[in-house]
Amino acid sequence: MENIVETRLVSKIYHTGDLTVKAVDQANLEVRAGEFVALVGPSGSGKTTMLAMLAALLSPSEGQIVIAGQDLGKMKESQRVKFRREQIGFTFQANNLVPYLSVRENVELMLRLNNTHNKAGQQRAADILTRLGLGDRLDNLPNQLSGGQKQRVAIARALIHDPSLVLADEPTASLDTERAFQVVEIFADLIHEQNKAGIMVTHDLRMVRFVDKVIQMMDGRIVNVVTDPISIAALAGTSQFEPGIPVNGLEYQPVLFPQVAQPVTRPGAGD
Repeated sequence: MENIVETRLVSKIYHTGDLTVKAVDQANLEVRAGEFVALVGPSGSGKTTMLAMLAALLSPSEGQIVIAGQDLGKMKESQRVKFRREQIGFTFQANNLVPYLSVRENVELMLRLNNTHNKAGQQRAADILTRLGLGDRLDNLPNQLSGGQKQRVAIARALIHDPSLVLADEPTASLDTERAFQVVEIFADLIHEQNKAGIMVTHDLRMVRFVDKVIQMMDGRIVNVVTDPISIAALAGTSQFEPGIPVNGLEYQPVLFPQVAQPVTRPGAGD
């Protein structure tokens, strides 16, 4: 399977007076088409910053990000906006629904922005919302929904325009346990069925039971990668994930990505 996401030695550096902070530090990762990945780690480990760079919302200070064969560092801002709108679906902790649009209209909004709104798209929106348990809420306004229902609308909106890459930052934060499992399982099914690349940031390790790969970040660096299904299943029964600490009788050691030896294009911080 082809890689949809490739990053090489990606860093995000912030300068405040004499203080330099590397929010992300030389991160190398790959995500294939049809692969659903969980990005985990403690608060401040760089997960959300990494996700924002993959969403083309932040530019890296160093390194290269290639998504669906396109080098984000070589794009002008107008090109990044168009690419993000067409090729990336994302939902962050704030669902950002338009309050005066119905559930159906909020999801179809992405189709209108991309000039692809038609009857087939309307049916696709209804189908995704139904799979997410909102088939009876299509005409409701956001203020008539619970927090969990709003988040599921945001997830449907992230999938509706057939993006190459789908990103989710804590998509189950406002859901009860049963509904959270249902949402992530459906999310995973759609990623696999549609051969998309999916990356989910989560603090709830129970949700990793549905992913193909778990990537741990610590202090801005990728320090551990778990791909073995048995190990992932064991992780899904825990609330902590730290290399070298036994989890359900298993001990996970860091599996580091190899460093890239060849020259890497390094877009500037202001590009």
